[in-house]
Amino acid sequence: MPDPTAAPAAFRRAVTALSAVRPRPELIISPLEAPPRLAPFTWAVSAEADAARRPGEDLDEPDTSGRLILLHDPAGQDAWEGTFRLVCFVQARLDPEQLGDEMLPLVAWSWLTEALEQCGATHVALGGTVTQTSSVRFGDIAGPRRDDDVELRASWTPVDDTLHGHAEAFHALVGTAAGLPPVGTAHLADKSG
Repeated sequence: MPDPTAAPAAFRRAVTALSAVRPRPELIISPLEAPPRLAPFTWAVSAEADAARRPGEDLDEPDTSGRLILLHDPAGQDAWEGTFRLVCFVQARLDPEQLGDEMLPLVAWSWLTEALEQCGATHVALGGTVTQTSSVRFGDIAGPRRDDDVELRASWTPVDDTLHGHAEAFHALVGTAAGLPPVGTAHLADKSG
C-alpha cells in the first residue's frame, strides 16, 4: 500500500516547475519552510532584492523581500476553483516622497497583474491587498529610525499545471518592487561612455 503522506505526482511536477526557473542575478532565492496547515501539500521559497546591490554581494538587510507559497489539495477547494493555489507576499521600502500616495496601491497591484500577464501565467480567483505601513523606532532598537513600506499580499489559482510562468511572474514582481530595471536593460549610471 502506498504511503498516504507521499506527495502526489502533480505536486512534485509543480514544485519542479517552480524550482527550475532561474531568477535574474539581482535576486537571492532561498528555500523556505511552508506553513503546513494551509493545505495537505505545501512548498515555499523566499526572494530578496536591493536595487543598489551588485550580483554576488551579500544582502544584509534587503530593501525588498517576498515569499511564494504553493498549496495543493488533491480534493480541491471551492474558493480556489482548483487543486493548486499560489500565495505571495512582497514587502518593499518606500522613498519618503511616496508615502501617502493615493495611487501607490493601484500601482503596486499592477506590478502583480502585469507580471502575471507578461509571463503567460494564466489564472483564476485572483485576490489580495496592498498596504502602506510606517514604523518609527524609539530607544535602543537597532535599525533605521523610520521605515516606510508597501506590502502586497495576493493569491491566485493557476488554470493548468504549467507553473513556470507563475515563478517568472513572482520574480518579476519582486524585481519591480525593488526598483530593478526590466531584464536586459542597464541603469544609466552603469553605462560607460
